[in-house]
Amino acid sequence: MRFIGNILWFLLGGFLSGLVWLIDGLLWCITIIGIPYGLQCFKFASLSFWPFGKNVRYGGGAVSLLANIIWILFFGIEMAIVNLIFGLLWCITIVGIPFGKQFFKIARLSITPFGAQIVQK
Repeated sequence: MRFIGNILWFLLGGFLSGLVWLIDGLLWCITIIGIPYGLQCFKFASLSFWPFGKNVRYGGGAVSLLANIIWILFFGIEMAIVNLIFGLLWCITIVGIPFGKQFFKIARLSITPFGAQIVQK
């Protein structure tokens, strides 16, 4: 089921979601200071491309908190709002609810990506 879900996800919106993470990663990597942020974007692009069968575990300390505050100021809010809107649109139909849940998972990750780890179910 994960395989079919991931294929459908990729074709019906996951490609665009992952592409946004990759573009943001490239923008962050333009500067030396932004490279850690860019690497986070690349790590989470794989989740956006293939989210079924993966969970996000949140944690971290003071450094993660500081990095997340900087992240929210530049990219976090916009990306979370976009993913939240797509999640709500998918949840209009019963068939789209699993896809909407994945967009909600990515929206939460868009707010605080630092200190989060992607784990297999």
